[in-house]
Amino acid sequence: MPNMMQYFCTIFVNNLLKAHTMRKILIFVILILPGIALASGYNTDPDNNTNRIYDERIKTLLLTKEGWNLSYPIIKLNSEEKLILQFDLLDDQNETYYYTFIHCDKDWNRSDIFTNEYLEGFPDNPIEECQPSFNTTVKYFHYSLVFPNDRISFLLSGNYILYVYPDGDPDNPLLTQRFVITEGLAGINLRVYRPLIPAFNNTGQQFEFTVNLTGISITDPVRNIYCSVLQNGLWSNAKKNLKPDFIGNNQLKFNSISEKNIFNAGNEFRYFDIKSIRYQSEFIRRIDYMAPNYHIYLVPSESREYKPYFYWQDFNGRYYIASDEGRDPETDADYVYVYFTLPSKYMIANGNMYVSGSFNNWNFNENNIMSFNPRDGQYECTILLKQGWYNYEYVFLKEGNAESMATVFESNHFETENDYTVLVYYRNPYERYDRVIGNAIANTNNRISY
Repeated sequence: MPNMMQYFCTIFVNNLLKAHTMRKILIFVILILPGIALASGYNTDPDNNTNRIYDERIKTLLLTKEGWNLSYPIIKLNSEEKLILQFDLLDDQNETYYYTFIHCDKDWNRSDIFTNEYLEGFPDNPIEECQPSFNTTVKYFHYSLVFPNDRISFLLSGNYILYVYPDGDPDNPLLTQRFVITEGLAGINLRVYRPLIPAFNNTGQQFEFTVNLTGISITDPVRNIYCSVLQNGLWSNAKKNLKPDFIGNNQLKFNSISEKNIFNAGNEFRYFDIKSIRYQSEFIRRIDYMAPNYHIYLVPSESREYKPYFYWQDFNGRYYIASDEGRDPETDADYVYVYFTLPSKYMIANGNMYVSGSFNNWNFNENNIMSFNPRDGQYECTILLKQGWYNYEYVFLKEGNAESMATVFESNHFETENDYTVLVYYRNPYERYDRVIGNAIANTNNRISY
């Protein structure tokens, strides 16, 4: 990319030196500069192609379907479906932010196509919806963006990154969020059941699915079709680049009995309700006001590592903003400090414990790491959260290992209710990008086979 920039800049200088009229200069600027803009792009380091917040003042980041706050960010191409981005800036003054979109391949690397091939309209636009908080102890501005919109729409299916940056500084992202646009062409029949492999019989969930390609012209599906399966919308432990086990009658069957088709089942997520700062709901031990903030202390958590399975309805790790004391939770809900405690006789060596959930983009950082208190024999963590309902779990992350484990203190049960999402990617050998030709979502509740 830098070589291309140098090339265009050299052409620009040479033309300026040779130009004898303003007409030649004007023609050059009109024809060449757009090419430079397309070539320069944005900060597309691989670490940016994930769900991430780069400014500590940004909180309560949500990307869902419009009108469905607990949905996954997947919409159909050329449909009426829209996505809505929402987040808060914790500050006394609002700021101007711009957004754009980056098309990615099935592995979330930037696609080898130009912006005008996958976007129609203006590639960079300001986020115009911004409202100040009302009657809250913590001042913030609530931003929202609905897309596709009148300014910009999508021409291709695939994996996308929503890239938000401060006005005038496109190389320094404010936040990045993944979403998927599908063509909805392939039919998918997904089933989840108790694993047949004895080692995972009590702790895992096995999936199998069939992809129907009737009406879709694909010459070599074995080489050009790839599938990913996500548990509860998570990419960190997704089963990627799956290949069919059997092919016939325009159907691809993914039903091998192997570890590649098995997820750890996990447990139902822990939860708490902080939509009110006036009364103590379930799992709330105490609510204090210490100027200028409210402090909410949760009941100490219990280890569930060796306990039997117990069902309760959860959000599969997600959260929902709500407030009993206001009319509009987007701007009336306050921010409070929430105190987590996890009793443990010993500190677990060679890693760190985290409070994990969608509230932190499923990331592991200083905002949700737990410290061990040897005097009281417990892990502790304090997190600033907006009022609402929250799901969470305790996750242990080994040093030098990007893969986390929720088995410590949580356990795995094959009965656990989970969502599973299948995405079907198609790479036409004559094109330079990966299409998403189909998707399906299934829930294990009342449907899992024993």
